[in-house]
Amino acid sequence: MDKQDTLAFDKQHLWHPYSSFTNPTPVFDVVRAEGVYLELGDGRKVIDGMSSWWCAIHGYNHPVLNEAIHQQLDKMAHVMFGGLTHQPAVELGKRLISILPQNLNRIFYADSGSVSVEVAMKMAIQYWYSKGLSNKNRFATVRGGYHGDTTGPMSVCDPVNGMHHMFRSILPEYYFVDRPVAATDDYFDISEMNQLRSVFEKHHAEIAAFIIEPILQGAGGMRFMAPQYVLECRKLCDEFDILMICDEIATGFGRTGSMLAIDQVGIVPDLLCLGKALTGGYMSFAATIASSEIANIISESEAGTFMHGPTFMGNPLACSVACASFDLLHAIDWRTNVIRIETQLKKGLLPLKNESKVADVRVKGAVGVLELKENVDMKTLQPWLLGQGVWLRPFGKLLYTMPPYIINNDEIDKITKVIAQAVQ
Repeated sequence: MDKQDTLAFDKQHLWHPYSSFTNPTPVFDVVRAEGVYLELGDGRKVIDGMSSWWCAIHGYNHPVLNEAIHQQLDKMAHVMFGGLTHQPAVELGKRLISILPQNLNRIFYADSGSVSVEVAMKMAIQYWYSKGLSNKNRFATVRGGYHGDTTGPMSVCDPVNGMHHMFRSILPEYYFVDRPVAATDDYFDISEMNQLRSVFEKHHAEIAAFIIEPILQGAGGMRFMAPQYVLECRKLCDEFDILMICDEIATGFGRTGSMLAIDQVGIVPDLLCLGKALTGGYMSFAATIASSEIANIISESEAGTFMHGPTFMGNPLACSVACASFDLLHAIDWRTNVIRIETQLKKGLLPLKNESKVADVRVKGAVGVLELKENVDMKTLQPWLLGQGVWLRPFGKLLYTMPPYIINNDEIDKITKVIAQAVQ
């Protein structure tokens, strides 16, 4: 099938994410990916500034990750995790334990980030049910958040300004507080906690857990928050006997400058969700990590089991490539690379704050965000960006980049210059 046939079939039959089928934004044929480059069907090579929605942190076609897949494939591609186990799952568990706070040590593998949030929410409810508090079955969170597209996670995404507002009629109504104003501790004011405290005071008897994306709200708006704010949330959860869920699907594995975003805060949540970069972008895979107390209370209750079990839970291929990705992170000195990327992004993007079309510029770790005053025109901007040799996926008013960690300074400069040209 040639390029034209591929695109014609795609247009007629394939429904892409967050798009209209009858009036879609343009799609572009990719025939190969190598390093930080995507090769299009027309022969152009463009820099991927998105890491395929933030997961391909090592770039593409990496020999170490390829080899891990090949070696495991020769043994077994998949085997059910119910009643069975295997070395890749155990080895990945050991690696995860090594980066987690001591009390987060019960690992439940899932098959996507959204499912890992579903699992965390179900664990929170079953925990309180097991303690005889079945009335604690609701959730609280921060506006502007995004936790996934399945029903449970949708219910804790922003119900008004988020992408799921049309589904409000089928979703349970939970408690939302305004997102924090402070993006760093320099600007944090303890009065920012008043609204959450008020919600907890009134409703703690029915709230099972508070869920938050620590440090960085992802697809809900790419906004940063002060570590002190997250710390104060933990304190309030403790004060009012409410579990804390940290969704690190977007922030885990170095993206914000620390291995986990909670490392910058110094807290231990009760439940932690990981995904996206877990496999280096090779396969859909995720994990929900629970405290020993939550796992023990659920397991020693009358039910005795946690009622969830994805078919592809603990997939050996995914576990193997996740182990290789984890080891590769340390081999490439990810922290130095992320600091380097942050420096380059600041150099290229912060001067754009003075542009008339720009509302804000935000940079942290390997994340660079321009918030514009008006929504971007995807149908015009996307082909233009590709014409300049860069792949970005803007949404709403946001033009942003989260590149692979292997990107070099010249490639970062090209991304930031193209962003500047797009704005100017």
